[in-house]
Amino acid sequence: MLTGIDWNQVSVALGETLYMVSISTLFTALLGIPLGVMLTVSDRGYFWENMWVQRTLGTIVNIFRAVPFIVLVLFLFPVAEFLVGTTLGPTAATVPLIAGAAPFYARMVETALREIDRGVIEAAQAMGASRLNIIWKVLLPEAMPAIVSGLTVTCVSLISFSAMAGIVGGGGLGDAAFRYGFQSFNDGMLYICGLLLVVMVQIIQMVGDWLVRRLDKR
Repeated sequence: MLTGIDWNQVSVALGETLYMVSISTLFTALLGIPLGVMLTVSDRGYFWENMWVQRTLGTIVNIFRAVPFIVLVLFLFPVAEFLVGTTLGPTAATVPLIAGAAPFYARMVETALREIDRGVIEAAQAMGASRLNIIWKVLLPEAMPAIVSGLTVTCVSLISFSAMAGIVGGGGLGDAAFRYGFQSFNDGMLYICGLLLVVMVQIIQMVGDWLVRRLDKR
């Protein structure tokens, strides 16, 4: 079953997948956390209430979440070419990966922040804390376990997305499984690429669960 495997090709594909997932996860967090914060604090009853901003951001997030990932990849080809000079390879694939994952993660951050007791926020306001201090020293620390848990789920989803991106020229294990496995009738390559994706998911989930337990103060 595992005969005819080009281990050099597998190692290259694994490296490309790790690159895509790590870069995409980093920028998903950098974009998703501030977006999730703004979705929360600009809503009715919060200290930066601005329904125009909240509804505009919510609409944008919902649009990106509604578009199937494979369609988003094709739609963002021009954007990827403009930003990185090509529509092929793992670097170009990070553009639709981030665009697909950041809005999804922003909603998870928003949900985590909304679960914080309003009394904690009101107590911070009564003590004279500024809005930025409430975000940095109250909201984010209180919600950090849920935020990390959400990032773990998002990272696992990015592994799946990266495999789909590989089929349309993004490289990585998805590309190797499709070209050197499925199209070449090489079951060994197909199985080993699938197995490596499963192992990546397991490792990321274990690390994420460990971090959540360390951060949870309960």
